[in-house]
Amino acid sequence: MRTLYSAVIWAIATVMIILLVTLPINTRTQLIASILIVTVMAIIKLLDVGGKWRLVALAFGTGMVLRYVYWRTTSTLPPVNQLENFIPGMLVYLAEMYSVLMLSLSLFVVAMPLPPARPSSRSSSDENLPTVDVFVPSYNEDEQLLANTLAAARNMDYPPEKLTVWLLDDGGTVQKRKASNVADARAAEARHEKLKQLCVEMGVNYLTRERNEHAKAGNLNNGLAHSTGDLIAVFDADHAPTRDFLLETVHYFESDPKLFLVQTPHFFLNPDPVERNLQTFEKMPSENEMFYGIIQRGLDKWNAAFFCGSAAVLNRKALEVSNGFSGVSITEDCETALDLHGLGWNSIYVDRPLIAGLQPATFASFIGQRSRWAQGMMQILRFRFPPLKRGLSLAQRFCYMSSTLFWLFPFPRTIFLFAPLFYIFFDLEIFTSSGGEFLVYSLTYMAVNMMMQNYLYGSFRWPWISELYEYVQTVHLLPAVISVMLNPRKPTFKVTAKDESVAVSRLSEVSRPFFVIFFILIVALAMSVYKLYNEPFKADVTLVVAGWNMLNIIIAGCALGVVSERGERQASRRVKISRRCEFGIGGKWYTATINNVSVHGAQLEVYTEGATGIAKDTIGHIRFQPFSDLPVSELPVEIRNFDRTGDVTSVGCRYMPQKALDHRLIADLMFANSAQWTQFQTARRNNPGLFRGTLWFLWLSVYQTSRGLGYLMRDLGKSRSAEKG
Repeated sequence: MRTLYSAVIWAIATVMIILLVTLPINTRTQLIASILIVTVMAIIKLLDVGGKWRLVALAFGTGMVLRYVYWRTTSTLPPVNQLENFIPGMLVYLAEMYSVLMLSLSLFVVAMPLPPARPSSRSSSDENLPTVDVFVPSYNEDEQLLANTLAAARNMDYPPEKLTVWLLDDGGTVQKRKASNVADARAAEARHEKLKQLCVEMGVNYLTRERNEHAKAGNLNNGLAHSTGDLIAVFDADHAPTRDFLLETVHYFESDPKLFLVQTPHFFLNPDPVERNLQTFEKMPSENEMFYGIIQRGLDKWNAAFFCGSAAVLNRKALEVSNGFSGVSITEDCETALDLHGLGWNSIYVDRPLIAGLQPATFASFIGQRSRWAQGMMQILRFRFPPLKRGLSLAQRFCYMSSTLFWLFPFPRTIFLFAPLFYIFFDLEIFTSSGGEFLVYSLTYMAVNMMMQNYLYGSFRWPWISELYEYVQTVHLLPAVISVMLNPRKPTFKVTAKDESVAVSRLSEVSRPFFVIFFILIVALAMSVYKLYNEPFKADVTLVVAGWNMLNIIIAGCALGVVSERGERQASRRVKISRRCEFGIGGKWYTATINNVSVHGAQLEVYTEGATGIAKDTIGHIRFQPFSDLPVSELPVEIRNFDRTGDVTSVGCRYMPQKALDHRLIADLMFANSAQWTQFQTARRNNPGLFRGTLWFLWLSVYQTSRGLGYLMRDLGKSRSAEKG
């Protein structure tokens, strides 16, 4: 009976919404209604109330969006018999309807996400804990990077007899060691021997295989076949876990025998290329924080949080039921989760950063990584099609459609970029309305859309940043997505380079299209001014289209700064800490404080009290109490620089690891404490609001446009000098 009442209420509500949305009113009445709704939404946001009021604000916004969709569908499409207008007009309309669809799916997913933390209920005794195999799949990463991750994995707080760490090396397979290219074969053999020795020293199991089949999924499945642990923890080669990773994740499997996944966020030590080039890493939330901070929590509410390839614990029994990690697509993580959700297994998302990893350092590598994600999601859409996937609940179908359809964004983004040019250059009418109607309906729709995004994601995504990220990816992702649509089995798994660095400021090797597009939009702006003076009877439409084009110029100009790579002096990102230690040199020990650390070195304040012997290139030792159960030991370092002020000497040093214990001490310094990652994220999660955020983005665009053009002029000057030489 209760279900019947709910159905009747929803039916009545639906009819009322349809009546309101389709109510015939004039432009003036629509303007008044729009102002009232925008005002109400703004008041609710300013009062910072949640719960039901959050839903009220979203309901008002949704009503305005539906009203816009009705008007757009019934009043603005060009006549079908005018194909030169109808075809581009329909493309713009379909792009807008895609945006509305994605907004609807997003609202369903994140309207009321689960709280960010769950109460811990850890086992009372070690005997009850399951055995855990830790998989660290590797392909071409260097020995130092792997040593850091393996050492951090070995340092995790868990009974040693129940923890086995595996290095799954796909860079030293028999296939690679017997390659026809002698140089490649020798390099693979050398890597194989070095990593085997490293694993022996670290107390880690080394495993490789015959052939590099099915990429990362095949490598993980080979690990499954050679291990026996109840649970499988997976870390990418550059993802070093904190000491409490297993303590914060394993206990969830005790209460739910059908749980196949506990996923945690990916926290990154370094900025992505967009953040580095715009210099926003320490003051603005990272791009991935919207996904891990809000979207995964929303997916978790509907039992649809999915495997993200790393920083996760999986149930062996579930993987055995699904025949291991799925490998049809090149995004084996999401595909595996989709299969297991379809088989009735559950997932949980724990919103606490428990690993620290690396992001691509160059814009080209960033685009390569996103191209793989986009192509993999398109393969899932093609081969696994979530709406028809057997075993999924209706909510899970919506969630997976939101996750996969998102990667179609290059199509609407391209249309929105070039649509104004249809009118400016070719005088095509892709939108049949007056300037006044456009302002009343379209501007209200845009304002409400931005307000809803800010309401949902404000502390995790600042205004216009999504548009910028989508634009800088669209230019190169569009051909990648089209390619996988035409030939869905063509894409192959490509490992993203993580240990790169940009030593010298330069334009990215994939920057040319961004400058071409920018100058085309500038020409279109000049053409708009020309049309205003020569066709005053079309001034209202021309002003609207010119404003649209100007918005594109602002985003495209900011993108010029994104593709202008900033050189970095530091080889690795430093993390601020405060940890007491002792610094030894010349047979004497001095009290010291470690102020910051990186994977390569540390900076200390040493209370020398007039001591001598500190000099550049001198070998010293750091002695400290580890977080883990490691003994207090001496970590050898080389002094790279120092600065003496009174009795305090600031010392910059480089680690000089000589044995496995040294790597574990470095990992303890750098990765053991998960609280430091949480504090860093929390410090930059602030919401500037829609107005201040927009002003900030305008300033950012002006500055980055000039910086990008400056890089271009410098490169052109160098080219001319080279030609003359």
